[in-house]
Amino acid sequence: MVLAAAAVALAAGCTPDAVGTGTGTGTGASTAPAPSSGAPGTAPTATPATDDKPPSPSATSPSAAPSTGKPTAKPLMDDGDENEQVRELQARLRQLDFFDRAPTGFYGTMTAASVRKFQARQGLPETGTVDATTWQQLLSATRKPTADELKPSTTNKLDTPDPRCMTGRVMCISKESRTLAWMIDGKVVSSMDVRFGSENTPTREGLFKVEWKARDWTSTIYHTPMPYAMFFSRGQAVHYSADFAARGYAGASHGCVNVRDRAKLSALFDQVKAGDKVVVHW
Repeated sequence: MVLAAAAVALAAGCTPDAVGTGTGTGTGASTAPAPSSGAPGTAPTATPATDDKPPSPSATSPSAAPSTGKPTAKPLMDDGDENEQVRELQARLRQLDFFDRAPTGFYGTMTAASVRKFQARQGLPETGTVDATTWQQLLSATRKPTADELKPSTTNKLDTPDPRCMTGRVMCISKESRTLAWMIDGKVVSSMDVRFGSENTPTREGLFKVEWKARDWTSTIYHTPMPYAMFFSRGQAVHYSADFAARGYAGASHGCVNVRDRAKLSALFDQVKAGDKVVVHW
């Protein structure tokens, strides 16, 4: 069985690729979102702590005395973090219209850009990271998120289910609405956003079944993580994508169905069984 699974996986084309190449991006923690380009809002080492402007060239010398300013505090939340506090951050930013999607709990480039917008409005240094001051001002400007705000069913509105999704246990995947609906006997149990392969490596459409599952699978071709993988068509699988969580629809997979909400996919993985239907449709 292991040998068979590895053989199937060799057909998978779900690995990350450079942005703008035309082949799209897929999963993999190795495709980490780019670090924030915001400059820290602290004084340079050769500048007094009360001055937030860089010193003139004439004021700097190799023998300049060490700064007397306080060391930069470690951010509360930063690029690459993934936890429930980040989810709350995103929900609160969404209340202020700075974050235009459902919270994922992953701190990537989109979250950093939203934080910078909030910091600009508050007159704070636009670092793109959350320090104690940024967090306290955000708490003061927003209310505690509800459970639905923290974990809404999906960012994208669900499509009308394909007729093949109306019976049995099925992952009903719509390319039109870019959603996955887990359905049992015609009723939606859970749903989540998804993205697909690029034009060069499209996700296959049709009626399939879950062939096998792997909670901690790694691509045997590209050696990149594919957590919660549920294979349904010659190496194409539904699985979590850290890149999708970080950059959204700016990228694509190499054919797999990417999910950006890890917690939801983890719950779905526990429910889906080998042999359950998979329908990919427009």
